[in-house]
Amino acid sequence: MKQYSVDLDAQDILLLNVLQQDSSISNVKLAERVNLSPPATLARVRRLENLGLIRRYVALLDTDKLGYDMVCFITVSLQIHQPDEVSRFRAAIKQMPEVLECYHVTGDYDYILKVVVHNRQELQLFLMDRLTPLPCVGRIQTRVVLDELKSTTALPLPAPD
Repeated sequence: MKQYSVDLDAQDILLLNVLQQDSSISNVKLAERVNLSPPATLARVRRLENLGLIRRYVALLDTDKLGYDMVCFITVSLQIHQPDEVSRFRAAIKQMPEVLECYHVTGDYDYILKVVVHNRQELQLFLMDRLTPLPCVGRIQTRVVLDELKSTTALPLPAPD
């Protein structure tokens, strides 16, 4: 079995795979799916939570049905890399609800942001009024998503033996 930073057996992997597909499943149904008693299942889930393997449970919302017509990937290069300026940039990004994800990356840009907005006017406001005015921002490039081919939150855990 794959080496993990914590001890996981086949039952743990199966539990994690089932919960990644539907975290709202009842403990009784989860126990049936993994072939354990409900108390044993609950104890294992609590252990996985306490180990930090399960960080939280969320509802995944449909962007289209909620009117978010634009998903964009925005690359940002900083012109100032001093620690206090970088910290201010990071703090500002964390406060922007339009930014769903932000990654510090290698290559030509320093950060990649996944941003959702309702329309191009909101995109323009986000870029011109929120992102560009940040003092350390040097260069921005925006890519608008035309079609989503795959989107998942599930990690590729191996199927238990």
